Amino acid sequence: MTTIDPLRATCPVPRAETERVLLGHGSGGQLMAELLDQVIGNELGETGPLEDAAVVDLDRTKVVFSTDSFVVTPRFFPGGDIGSLAVYGTVNDLAMRGARPVALALAYVLEEGLPLAELRAITASVATAARECGIRVVTGDTKVVGRGAADGIYLTTTGIGIRLPHARPSASNAVPGDVVLVSGPIGAHGTAILSAREDLGFDAEIQSDSKPLHELVAAMIEAAGTAVHTLRDATRGGLASALNELATASHVAVELTEADLPIPPQVAAACELLGLDPLHVANEGCLVAFVAPEAAEATLTAMRSTPAGREARVIGTITDGPAGRVTARTLVGATRVVDMLVGEQLPRIC
Repeated sequence: MTTIDPLRATCPVPRAETERVLLGHGSGGQLMAELLDQVIGNELGETGPLEDAAVVDLDRTKVVFSTDSFVVTPRFFPGGDIGSLAVYGTVNDLAMRGARPVALALAYVLEEGLPLAELRAITASVATAARECGIRVVTGDTKVVGRGAADGIYLTTTGIGIRLPHARPSASNAVPGDVVLVSGPIGAHGTAILSAREDLGFDAEIQSDSKPLHELVAAMIEAAGTAVHTLRDATRGGLASALNELATASHVAVELTEADLPIPPQVAAACELLGLDPLHVANEGCLVAFVAPEAAEATLTAMRSTPAGREARVIGTITDGPAGRVTARTLVGATRVVDMLVGEQLPRIC
């Protein structure tokens, strides 16, 4: 007869791998937060709130800069490609700290065998997107790796901007009473990438929402100034992860109204079919803002005056509830917790 020592017994649940990088570490969710906090941030000695870009004082000028890498697959997708995505993604990160973009650096990692016609098309897309944003690509680098050592092409962009007067948005600035605004429909980018990658052939083709947001932010700052407390573009991990990160950084709670969430019908249908939560699906042209209540109406009006914010709306409020908690009032009147994405719902989306 076999006996089991209860002090040595273990639960037969698979343990997560902790000593190797997993694909889920790039999700924008809980695994990525742990990687940044426990490994990268810990080794660098950085413990502050995670921001989309850094603000640095240079001779009394507030310079904002950010860097990002892009590994999206497929490289061309409905509504965009890796070239325009790299420009918009970096411009948007600068904008989330209230900056007007000034210049970009661009670095390529090219895999041996990449067709030159594809490289030309991607570079032309970078140039077009940069002109649209009113900036120049002023420096960069190119590296080539052996066949099989990359996936065609990876891009890294670094952006520099100048912070707008009266712009002070930060992940840690939210306070109870703030109104939660979103600039437009959510979930389009992630579902567009998945549809193109897997050739799902949805009846209604879903286009990525990839677009620049700096003019939208400039209109918000002009209308409300420092009353725009917090800005975040809801990319990897979707709106849910962005809200959880901001709630944690500001030590506040977020209460959403599910009926007010702008989820396009085709995105909702695709997510239901695939078993995805639209709140966890990535966006590339959508921001969430926490704004002082007295300035919320003016901010919303300013947002709706711009192409990128035409469908902006109020989706919730900031409370003094448990710090870091995000909840949603459902259509039937119940309340559910909106958690961060745990692993990788959809890899390689930006």
